[in-house]
Amino acid sequence: MGTQVTYDDPNYVPTKVDERSEKQKAIDDWLPITSSRNAKWWYSAFHNVTAMVGAGVLSLPYAMSELGWGPGVVVLVLSWIITLYTLWQMVEMHEMVPGKRFDRYHELGQHAFGEKLGLWIVVPQQLIVEIGVDIVYMVTGGKSLQKVHKLVCKDPCKDIKLTYFIMIFASCHFILAQLPNFNSISAVSLAAAIMSLSYSTIAWTASVHKGVQPNVEYGYKATTKVGTMFNFFSALGDVAFAYAGHNVVLEIQATIPSTPEKPSKGPMWKGVLVAYIVVAVCYFPVALIGFWMFGNTVDDNILISLQKPTWLIVVANLFVVVHVIGSYQIYAMPVFDMMETVLVKKLHFPPGLPLRLVARTLYVGFTMFIAICFPFFGGLLGFFGGFVFAPTTYFLPCVMWLSIYKPRKFSLSWVANWICIILGVILMILAPIGGLRQIIINAKTYKFFS
Repeated sequence: MGTQVTYDDPNYVPTKVDERSEKQKAIDDWLPITSSRNAKWWYSAFHNVTAMVGAGVLSLPYAMSELGWGPGVVVLVLSWIITLYTLWQMVEMHEMVPGKRFDRYHELGQHAFGEKLGLWIVVPQQLIVEIGVDIVYMVTGGKSLQKVHKLVCKDPCKDIKLTYFIMIFASCHFILAQLPNFNSISAVSLAAAIMSLSYSTIAWTASVHKGVQPNVEYGYKATTKVGTMFNFFSALGDVAFAYAGHNVVLEIQATIPSTPEKPSKGPMWKGVLVAYIVVAVCYFPVALIGFWMFGNTVDDNILISLQKPTWLIVVANLFVVVHVIGSYQIYAMPVFDMMETVLVKKLHFPPGLPLRLVARTLYVGFTMFIAICFPFFGGLLGFFGGFVFAPTTYFLPCVMWLSIYKPRKFSLSWVANWICIILGVILMILAPIGGLRQIIINAKTYKFFS
C-alpha cells in the first residue's frame, strides 16, 4: 500500500528528544485526548461501535426503500468496504512519522496539507460532523423518551412537548461532560455499544416475527422519475450518516499506549475489526429484513412501523436513549479537546476544573438549545452532512494517503484510493441535493420549539 516508514527503518531514532517545556507537558497531560494512554484494544472496539452504530441504523430500511433492492445492497456493501479501508488508512497513518503520534484528525491533515491549509480543510468539517451529530442525538434522545412516555402513559394522559424531553435528556450530559477523557467514559461507551447491538437485534427480530406485510410492494414510492431520483440522493445521505466514526478514530487511538516494539496500530486495528463485524451484524439485518417485511411503506424509524408488542418497543426506545447518551459523549470529547486547547494554549486560561466546568457546560447547553429550536435538525443535517460526512469518511483519508505515501501510478494502492475518492465526491455532490429537496417538501410541517 505504498512506501511506508516503519520502526524497522534504519534512519529511525528510538529516543527522540522531547522538546516540549514543562508547562506544555502539563497542558498535554491535562487535555482530554492526550491525558490518558493506557487503553486496551477492546476499548477501541466499543468506542468505535458507539461512534459508528448510531440511531441512524433504524432508518436504513427506509433508505433501502428509496434506493431499491439492487442499488441499496450495493450502496450498503460498498460503504462498509470503503469506510473499513479508509479507517485502516487512518489507523496506519497515526504513527507514520517515527517518534510522533497524530493524536487528532487535524494534526494528520496538517502533516498532509501543511500547517494552515490542513487546519482549514479538516477542522471545519470535523466540527460540523461532531457538533451536528450531538445536536441530532439530543433530538433523538428526546424523541425516544417522548415515545416511551406515549406508550407507557395511557389515557387520560397529558401530552408533553418534545422540548421538555430534550431538556430531560440533556440533564445527564451536564454531569457526564465533566468526565476528563475517553478512558473515563469507557463504561458509558461500553453500555452504549451493548445497547446499539440490542436495539438493532430487537428491530430485525421483531420484523421477522411480524412477517411480510399483506400487499407489500418493493417498487419506488415516488410517482415521478424526478421524485424517485431525489429520494435516491437523499437515501445516499442517510447511508453516509451511518458511517461517521472516522471523525473520532485518531482521538480514540491516541488513548492506546505505544512503543517502537508494539505500536498502537496493532491493538487499534484489532478493535476496529471487531467493531466493523458488529456494524455489519447491526446494519445489514436491520436494513434488509426491515425492507423485506414492510416494503416501501416502511417508516423512517423501523420501530414506528413495528408498533407492537408495546413492551418491546418501549425497551428498544430506552436502549436507544442509553446508546445516544454514550454516542453524544464520544463525539463531544474531540470538541472539548479543541475548545480547551484554544482556551489554554491560545487564550492562556489556566487549565483546571473551573475552566472545564464552564466550557463543557456551555457546549452541552448550546447543543440542547439548538435541538430545542430545530427539532427537525436531522433533515437539515441530511443537507449539510453530505458536504462533510462524505469527505471525512469516504475520501479525505485517501487524499492524505496519496499526498503522504505517493504510491506508484496505477498500482493497486493508487487505483483503490482514486476509486474511493471518485465515489466519495459523487456522494458529496448528490446527497445534499436530495437533502435540500427533503427540507423544502417538509418545510410546511416543521415547527420551531415544538
